[in-house]
Amino acid sequence: MNKITVIGSGSVGSTVAYTLTVKGIASEIVIIDINEKKAMGEALDIRQGVPFCTPTKVYAGSYADAKGSDIVVITSGIPRKSGQSRLELAQVNVDMLKTVSANITKYAPDATYVLVSNPVDILTYAFHKYTDIPEAKIIGSGTILDTARLRARIAEYYSISQKNVHAYVLGEHGDSCFIPWSLANISNVPTCDFGACTKPLGDAKVYPDFVESEIEEYVRKSGAKVISRKGATFYAVSMSVCHICECLLSGIDTTMTVSTMMHGEYGIDDVCLSLLSVVGHDGAHTKVMLPMNDKEIALLHNSADCLKSIINSITF
Repeated sequence: MNKITVIGSGSVGSTVAYTLTVKGIASEIVIIDINEKKAMGEALDIRQGVPFCTPTKVYAGSYADAKGSDIVVITSGIPRKSGQSRLELAQVNVDMLKTVSANITKYAPDATYVLVSNPVDILTYAFHKYTDIPEAKIIGSGTILDTARLRARIAEYYSISQKNVHAYVLGEHGDSCFIPWSLANISNVPTCDFGACTKPLGDAKVYPDFVESEIEEYVRKSGAKVISRKGATFYAVSMSVCHICECLLSGIDTTMTVSTMMHGEYGIDDVCLSLLSVVGHDGAHTKVMLPMNDKEIALLHNSADCLKSIINSITF
């Protein structure tokens, strides 16, 4: 029996609750929102489709109803508008998180917390400052979605399964994120060499030129592009959050790029950003120290500096 509380019933929160239900990840899902009517409507809409899914109890509730939750997913906050950077949201959403964190942690002190609202790295850092929740149990969704976008784009170049692509986006979930290309590969073949390494039985496939800068631009601008076209992003982020939840409840550890507190890794301290972490039943309990080159480590430091400049401008 697994219980997950979702705070926020906006586009992301409601889609997270829906996806959790469809995938059968939790047996009980509580949706909490200051707009109780909206939360009740979302819960009712999802609950009426449960006969076609794994039996799940879905309902709207108060903070007290979060008692006994294994996971709490925080999606509440002001959403990013077209043309607005994630970091411009910082102060207002940090202030909102202060209230939410005080209310939820007294009822679910043993839960693992997954921060999703933007700017996610700043809010993950703020949650550390506002609560006494163990560090391993505070996870920002970070660049897990950026990494999914990266793998999807590389897979498109070579018309191959995304599961064969091993590449990561690290740093900030935002403009200063970067791709350590020295580690990117498709089934142990460097991504840029994969086309030349293939030997088909029939006619040779013609692959497009592999342009790293195009892929980097694609990853950085994908969120803004979706927002400009449909007003918000919520499907892909919800699938990535549900993947985190599934791994937290699984008995087998999984590596993923999520945002956690830094304690001297690569010479970086007192900031939350995404590295490759091992996530499982005990939370994000281990960081994987990837063998990045000097240029890539410098890009990680740049990302940390960008986030620290925002942290230094915020009142916690």
